[in-house]
Order: sequence, then structure tokens, then C-alpha cells
Amino acid sequence: MKLRRIKEILQATIVYGEDHLDDEMTCAGAADLMSDVLAFGKPGMVLLTGLSSAQSVRTAIITDARALVYVRGKRPEPAGIELAREKGVPLLTTEFTMYKACGLLWNQGLPGVADLGK
Repeated sequence: MKLRRIKEILQATIVYGEDHLDDEMTCAGAADLMSDVLAFGKPGMVLLTGLSSAQSVRTAIITDARALVYVRGKRPEPAGIELAREKGVPLLTTEFTMYKACGLLWNQGLPGVADLGK
């Protein structure tokens, strides 16, 4: 699913990465614990999180996530935005809860990381 479609589904705002809207996401993963993301993350995923520190961007880079969506209206710290710019990781924010955001994406056909198997 293209990031553009994810943005539409989640009624999201772009914090950084307008030029990445045609990037393809293979699946979605969601967590506030970055140790969980390190354990289950898949390359090409869009990561949904409420953790707004720069650590979320670092974790996305390590797991080769293609984009980050901050839920519950959270916005990343300035250091996280700067790191995302340096590494080319798009950042979006949505007012939806993590539960609802994941459900909306799944309902529109984007698989979760667990759906892809190991």
C-alpha cells in the first residue's frame, strides 16, 4: 500500500516526507515499546507508535521501516524530525488511537507484520 493511501485512510498530516507519498509499504507494525519493534519489525513496514522521542526514528531506521505514523495526535521531537530528514524516513501524525489506526489499515488490506510469517 502506498504511503499516500495510508495518509488518506488515517486522515494523517505529514510532519516530514511529502516526497515519499508514492513509497510502497509492505505491512504495518504497531508498538510503543521499541524493544517489541526490534523483535518483530519487518523491512518495508509502516510503524505506528505513540512514542514521540527520537528513539522511535532510530528504531525505524534499524528495522528498515519505510515510514512512521504517530498516533493519538502525538508529534515527534525536533531531534527525531531532524534524524528522519537525514535518513529519509517519512513521519506522519494521526488523531486516531493505535487500535483504530491499525484496524482501519487492516480493513483496507494492509497486512500486519505477523500476517507475513517469520
